[in-house]
Amino acid sequence: MISNQILQNTIDGLKGIAHVDLCVLDVDGGEVAATRPDFGLVTDSVRDFVRSPADSQEVQGHQYFKIYDEQQLEYILVAAGSGESTYMIGKMIAYQIQGLLVAYKERFDKDNFIKNLLLDNLLLVDIYSRAKKLHIPSDAKRVTMIIAAEKVRENNVLEMVRSYGAGNGGDFVTEVDEDNVTVVKDVTEFKSAEEISASAQQLQEHLESAGIKNVHIAIGTVVGEIKEVSRSYKEAKMALDVGRIFFEEKGVISYGELGIGRLIYQLPIPLCKMFIKEIFGGKNPDGFDQETLSTIDKFFENNLNVSETSRQLFIHRNTLVYRLDKLQKSTGLDLRVFDDAITFKIALMVVRYMKYMERY
Repeated sequence: MISNQILQNTIDGLKGIAHVDLCVLDVDGGEVAATRPDFGLVTDSVRDFVRSPADSQEVQGHQYFKIYDEQQLEYILVAAGSGESTYMIGKMIAYQIQGLLVAYKERFDKDNFIKNLLLDNLLLVDIYSRAKKLHIPSDAKRVTMIIAAEKVRENNVLEMVRSYGAGNGGDFVTEVDEDNVTVVKDVTEFKSAEEISASAQQLQEHLESAGIKNVHIAIGTVVGEIKEVSRSYKEAKMALDVGRIFFEEKGVISYGELGIGRLIYQLPIPLCKMFIKEIFGGKNPDGFDQETLSTIDKFFENNLNVSETSRQLFIHRNTLVYRLDKLQKSTGLDLRVFDDAITFKIALMVVRYMKYMERY
């Protein structure tokens, strides 16, 4: 069903072209949209026209037309005035509104299909039969993107994304939940994952330039069959969550970039607590001061290189060695040893994961 506002905008625009006042009514004679407030239509005359077999009729100096949606009478269009000219204009406008009904119904059907496809609510045979009926290619290369931002519905992010991608008829934009917007993107013309990420980056910048805050885009893997779109969606959902935990600074994150964070995200919390207790004993990992944490991050960033880390921290090499020795005494892990460094890195990531799960 088309909204009343869309019908109002449509007839306002058509009046500007045809210079004829218009009114759209429902089958009970109730006004849906009008280009002027004083049509003064009699409800009984509208109802009589609805009951009549005629598709068009002149009543009290106005031209009446029936508008159908798949043989079902949906609206009555009234064009102010009589005569052949007004009749022809009214006939064309009725045809235009009927075409609009078909287009919006097809869009709704496609949107409903895509939602059920993403949520894995369709049988395999239904996926292909409905895709064929809706003229959606079943073998195109596609990827799913999930867009998260502040106040998605209040800021009408869905329509903003639809408008941004209006040039590509192979893309589908929908809302699976109220917090995010989901894009099923046709990437047949893309040659690499970098191009897909660059496209997402451009969309993020577009939304932020429009005043949308905290925009994050998560990307699943590319699939070649329409039945696999739900898998790409699940991967994008995981990328969104894992990105919030371990890659907060990244506006765009792909499933393929998650690395070990993807494994940690799937660990049960009791197992995580047991692991942390084994590594740190009774010491709280959050108890490290900011200087120690900065030293650790920079040391990992420089691939355990003592000289380069001390240079970037603007400290003497011996100072860095002292800090690492101090950390070794408190944890039993020497970050200069690769195995210990890996254990410590994973432990810190597990702590971040546990803290995230406590908040959400």
